[in-house]
Amino acid sequence: METKQSKSHLRAVVQQVTNNTTSWIGHWKGETRNRVSGQTFLCPSEGELDCIEVFSSHVTNSGPVELAIHAFDAEKKSWGPVLAASQVEFNNLDTGKWISFPLNGLRLQKGMTYGFRLRSETGLVGIGEAAGSVNHLPYKEGMGWASPSEELPGSFYTYLSLAFKVELRA
Repeated sequence: METKQSKSHLRAVVQQVTNNTTSWIGHWKGETRNRVSGQTFLCPSEGELDCIEVFSSHVTNSGPVELAIHAFDAEKKSWGPVLAASQVEFNNLDTGKWISFPLNGLRLQKGMTYGFRLRSETGLVGIGEAAGSVNHLPYKEGMGWASPSEELPGSFYTYLSLAFKVELRA
């Protein structure tokens, strides 16, 4: 069977690449809670989602990391149902690299807000993040999100943003 590659152009339609701090996902030694982090973004164009990349600033414990993308209600700060998910195995060789989560086939709509959440049940991974200030937001079209546990609602931050890239095929 022959696999046909899409001839449409792949491009990063949303990205925030500054990395001056770290958001941790997974378990610290001795913890029972699973730390999770996420990011919301406004989609500036329509297209087929190819992947979402995040910057791995540090891998303390190897393990699988899951990225789940959701529709997001920015007004209510509410996560919608999971639209797609991808899992990638992280290890210490991934420190300091952009890691791609394949999410082929999901069509994103222009002007819609989406969000993704990252979790790891066995690993401890630092995801690159940008910290800004009230007068200098790292990413104005979305918010960073973090929770000390999957069971807790977490908090949204306009002055924090994960280092990420959303790549679409037009």
